[in-house]
Amino acid sequence: MRRSTRVDNRFDGRKAIVTGAGSGIGRATALRLAAEGAHVVAIDVAAEGLTATSELAKAATGSGLVSVRVADISDETSVAEGVTAALEELGGLDVLVNAAGILRSAHTHELALDDWNQIIGINLTGTFLMVRQCISALLESSHAVIVNFSSTSASFAHPYMSAYAASKGGIQSFTHAIAAEYAKQGIRAVCVAPGSISSGMTAAPGIPDDADFTWFGRLTPALTPPPTDADIDIPGMGGPEMVAGAIAMLASDDGAFITGTELRIDGGTHM
Repeated sequence: MRRSTRVDNRFDGRKAIVTGAGSGIGRATALRLAAEGAHVVAIDVAAEGLTATSELAKAATGSGLVSVRVADISDETSVAEGVTAALEELGGLDVLVNAAGILRSAHTHELALDDWNQIIGINLTGTFLMVRQCISALLESSHAVIVNFSSTSASFAHPYMSAYAASKGGIQSFTHAIAAEYAKQGIRAVCVAPGSISSGMTAAPGIPDDADFTWFGRLTPALTPPPTDADIDIPGMGGPEMVAGAIAMLASDDGAFITGTELRIDGGTHM
C-alpha cells in the first residue's frame, strides 16, 4: 500500500488507537501514523485484516509500532475489554481515530429494521462507545485528538443509503457536541467526510438492481486522483492514503487550532 512521503516525525512518542484498521482507510491511517512515529493499536473485527495491517507496518517501518486487537465496536463489553487492553499496552492515549463502519444500500421502504439497527449500531453507537471509553485517557494527554468519520452522504443526497447517511450525520453532530464539551479540557474533536474513495465499502455498496444509476454519475471527482497501490483501486476514485494524510495533519500539532468541524475529502465531487 502506498504511503505518502514522510516529512517529519509528528507523532514520535505519541499513542494512538485506530478502529477499522483491518482494511481501507483505517489501515492506511494506522500505517501513516506509525510511519510518523506513533505507537498504534489497530482495532478491527476482522482478525485476518489486522494481521495484514501488522505485516505491512513491519515491512514499511521495520518496527512493531502497529499492534493489533480484535474487537467489535458495536458491543459495549468488547469495546471496554479492547480499549482497556490497548491502553495498558500503550500506557496512555493521544489520538483516537474512529474509522470503523459499514455501508448497506436498499430502497428505504424495503430496508429491514435489523439492517437499520446494524448500521446505526456499528457506525454511530460504535463511535460513541469508543469515544466514551477513551475520554478518561485522552484527558491525561496534552495532545488529545479524536477524529471521527462522517461522509459526504451526511450533507449530500446519496440515494438508497438513508441509514448510512443518518448514521454519518449523527456522527457529525456528535463530534460538534464533544468538541464543545471538552475544548477547555484540552481535547480536540474533528470529522473527516470522505467521498469517492476506493475501499471495500465503495467497491460493493449493494445498490439495488433497479436503482436510478443516473444519480451516481454525479459522484465523479473533479480532480484526477494520484496513483494508488491500495488493495482495491477503483478507477477515478482516490486511494485511502488521501484520507490518511489529512487525518495525520488533523491529529498532529499542525491541526492544533482545528476542532468542532469536518473536512470533506472527495476530490471536488461535491463542489
